[in-house]
Amino acid sequence: MVLDYSQLAWLIPLFPLLAFLIVTALGRQAKELSVYVSIIASIASFALAVLILLGRLGAHVDNYTWDNFQWIKAGNFVLNMGFEVTNLNALMLFIVTLVSLVVNIYSKGYMKEDERISVFFGYVALFTFSMLGVVISVNIVELYIFWELVGVCSFLLVGFWYFKPEAKAAAKKAFIVTRIGDVGLFIAVLLLFWYMPDHQMDFTSIHNAFSGGHNAISGGVITAIAILIFVGAAGKSGQFPLHTWLPDAMEGPTPISALIHAATMVAAGVYLVARTFDIFLASPDALTVVAIVGGFTAIFAATIGTAQNDIKRILAYSTVSQLGYMMMALGIGTWMSYSASIFHLLTHAFFKALLFLGAGSVIHAVHTQDIHEMGGLAKKMKITTITFAIGSLALCGIFPFSGFWSKDAILSEAYDHNRILFWVGLIAAFFTAFYMSRLFFLVFTGKSRSHADAHESPASMTFPLIVLSVLAVVAGFVFIPQLNPWLGRWLTTAQIEDKANWTVMILSTIAGLGGIFVGWAVFSKGWIPRDLITARAPWIYSVLNRKYYIDELYRVAIIAPLRGIGILLNLFDDYVVDGVVRLAASFALALSSWGSKLQNGQLQSYGLMTLLGFVVLALALVGRRFIHAG
Repeated sequence: MVLDYSQLAWLIPLFPLLAFLIVTALGRQAKELSVYVSIIASIASFALAVLILLGRLGAHVDNYTWDNFQWIKAGNFVLNMGFEVTNLNALMLFIVTLVSLVVNIYSKGYMKEDERISVFFGYVALFTFSMLGVVISVNIVELYIFWELVGVCSFLLVGFWYFKPEAKAAAKKAFIVTRIGDVGLFIAVLLLFWYMPDHQMDFTSIHNAFSGGHNAISGGVITAIAILIFVGAAGKSGQFPLHTWLPDAMEGPTPISALIHAATMVAAGVYLVARTFDIFLASPDALTVVAIVGGFTAIFAATIGTAQNDIKRILAYSTVSQLGYMMMALGIGTWMSYSASIFHLLTHAFFKALLFLGAGSVIHAVHTQDIHEMGGLAKKMKITTITFAIGSLALCGIFPFSGFWSKDAILSEAYDHNRILFWVGLIAAFFTAFYMSRLFFLVFTGKSRSHADAHESPASMTFPLIVLSVLAVVAGFVFIPQLNPWLGRWLTTAQIEDKANWTVMILSTIAGLGGIFVGWAVFSKGWIPRDLITARAPWIYSVLNRKYYIDELYRVAIIAPLRGIGILLNLFDDYVVDGVVRLAASFALALSSWGSKLQNGQLQSYGLMTLLGFVVLALALVGRRFIHAG
């Protein structure tokens, strides 16, 4: 019999928090000790997360809630803080702690030469604490607090190499763009507080208020709350049009790219929508918005990925696209699509962390991120090559790798409920396979391009790659929606039927293999000229390479006008506000100067002033009588 350790879940975020405090107290001198403190804390969090997950995998286990810490009391209103363990967040605890652990181990080798390595591990520990706090929060206010702390930590991590102008700009961009989404979430929290019975903000009360189809809240308000929650989720999960920060975040160290873009920060948006799914189910219009935005984001980012040359940016746009798949699945609005979305979040965490860490291993060897400056690395980096190939095949959705099962689960639901979304997802799958094969063949095959000294990474970096590659293979078999959808029943307690849509399986396999074949024919065999598109329609490549000019559009339509308003306000401040202040000061100085001249100590001057004052007073009295007499 497996014990349920849910009541100890509060310790999971506590371990990385203690690591952050210890590393900060030790300072920059204790570099090696800081590394091991962080790794040990990650191991402790992961071990407890595994125990909690195992304890909930058996028969139905009730949710565990502890909310006895009274934070706010105003009249009859009380807001308690605590933690809650459900099957959903037990799975999320496992994902976040596992990715955090492998990133910590990997960073030991990758960041070895960095002078600020202890600061780096401190930031990672604080980020992990914040994300785990988001996962186990008992109410949406507590979640929002940790949500904002995640944003602060991402700012610190993306801008870790602050001496690089690109890193500083990327950190500011990430912070500002995600704050735009967070404003939506904040307004949603306020609306929930206003309309919830007795202003209860815990997730159990939210579930009870919005489930069952009998809502005391009007439909328009429900739709507004759901869409505003989605706006917050879109900011963190890089959904169009708030996606622009995510590729630029590649300026941070590669382990951070894996941590943020695999299972933690970007997954927070998907988790938020899943956590508040009852609200979305109560608003078909909100579900439609989520599905459309998710589907558009999936194909939009996939096409951009085909024309990028930075290895990490290709993977970043891949992340945006896969998050679009997850949101699209949630927007379909069935419990099966909900389960498929979470399943894809699980598998994506493994193979995307693998791909980012594999990219870091490549960058560590060749000291460049341009895929056109790489090549022939398969002969020199066998472990990196094999594991990267596994991650790529999983991302492309090739049988039997994990991405095949989770992506097909999403496409099957789209096929059953919205054929347009199905074809959008299928085309995006083709582009995904094409840009990943392009990346792989340019980096690992062909002739070596001036990297004679390239060699395999140390064991501290290759061991996480091996672990993640195994998970990228086997993770799909824990839940095969087409044959045994137990995960969906475990997550939702809904009666989800077994079903195998062979049409979808065949079409998605054709799309994946077709994309790989085209990439192989172009970038490995040379059967199709590489400049086929650029020579005949250079504008297509330019549009994709410049990411549909979204950043330029924002600069013209938003940034430039705001800067213009800022300049006008500065001018108003300098010449009107400060001008009035300077005028008042000048008048006071002139008056004091004139007064000081009068106070000169000469009796004749005082007598003259007294006489003049008397004359003025007399004239005033005479004038007053003259006016009354008239």
